[in-house]
Amino acid sequence: MDSRNTKLVHQLFLLNITLQLFDGAATYFGVRHPWYEANPLVATVMTQMGIGAALLLFKGGACAALVLLRSLDGQPLAMRALTAVAVAYGVLSFVPWTAKNLMLL
Repeated sequence: MDSRNTKLVHQLFLLNITLQLFDGAATYFGVRHPWYEANPLVATVMTQMGIGAALLLFKGGACAALVLLRSLDGQPLAMRALTAVAVAYGVLSFVPWTAKNLMLL
């Protein structure tokens, strides 16, 4: 893979890590206010472990998966996978949580 693609994969990796951090913080803030976690698995674990511990578990796992994807930057699907994850978190997390949390201002 050429250096331009390697740089793009690294930028996508950083974007995804940022989206994970945003999602964790926004979820923590949001569920402590009038909203709930839409992912039933995460919501169930939150009731068992608490909000913070559950988010650390799931966000830690997601970040570990991103590190694995980043290490595969020479593989053809690494860039596509990182792009797909970023789009999914942008649409399913960033936009809804931003809209909801802005309503509190």
